[in-house]
Amino acid sequence: MPDSAALNMPETPDRNQAEIARLIGIMAALRDPQTGCPWDIEQDFASISPYTIEEAHEVADAIAREAWDEFPGELGDLLLQVVFHAQMAEEKGMFDFADVAAKISEKLIDRHPHVFGDESRDKSAEQQIKDWETIKAAERAAKAEKGVLDGVALGLPALTRAIKLQNRAARVGFDWPGPEQVLDKLAEETAELVEAKDNADHAHLTEEFGDLMFVMANLARHLDIDPEEALRAANAKFTRRFQSIEAALQAEGRRPEDSTLTEMDALWDAAKRAERG
Repeated sequence: MPDSAALNMPETPDRNQAEIARLIGIMAALRDPQTGCPWDIEQDFASISPYTIEEAHEVADAIAREAWDEFPGELGDLLLQVVFHAQMAEEKGMFDFADVAAKISEKLIDRHPHVFGDESRDKSAEQQIKDWETIKAAERAAKAEKGVLDGVALGLPALTRAIKLQNRAARVGFDWPGPEQVLDKLAEETAELVEAKDNADHAHLTEEFGDLMFVMANLARHLDIDPEEALRAANAKFTRRFQSIEAALQAEGRRPEDSTLTEMDALWDAAKRAERG
């Protein structure tokens, strides 16, 4: 591993180090069995995990809204989750925050031999991705992950995990040739969902709906679309147009529940036309 000078790292404490140390100290105080916060003391890895996921989504939300004034706070909330987990682990004698930071530092160095090693930097982003996959495959092998799909985290959002599973399978040739075949499969799964709906078997209906969602994720992959980003945009569009309905009704002294579906449909179409200019 290169020394601190080679990595342009300060050898004396700076503000970053001081604030990290302060945050770790605050977290330790909150978890103190005698003088800490009762809520913080009661938490464990499982109870904090949903908050970790939620805070990651709030970071993504701030970016999507370009809410740069909120961004440092949201990143801080996410960093707190790392510190919280590390503190609980330290209490159990498992590892501490320094171990967490060391692990990611080592991984970054290992995965960038063209920056920290003697490999040439003269290669495309596409080649870099291929090189990363080779390195990650070696890391999985070291962890005794033998299956192609081993190591795809169960805790990922289902849509994101679907894409990762499909990408892994595609690397070994298990994939449709193009979007046309995926569209054919989409029509097939849609017909099966309709059949399941008519049979009124909720468990089977749920299964078929899941199959349809999985194929939709695959279609997004073949069309080079980020399905999470596409759905976030659709959510934002729905929100804008529905708020237009509310605003139009409010101008008449009414609320959505005071109007009819026909009226709201007409206002929706008006909002759509206004957006398209």
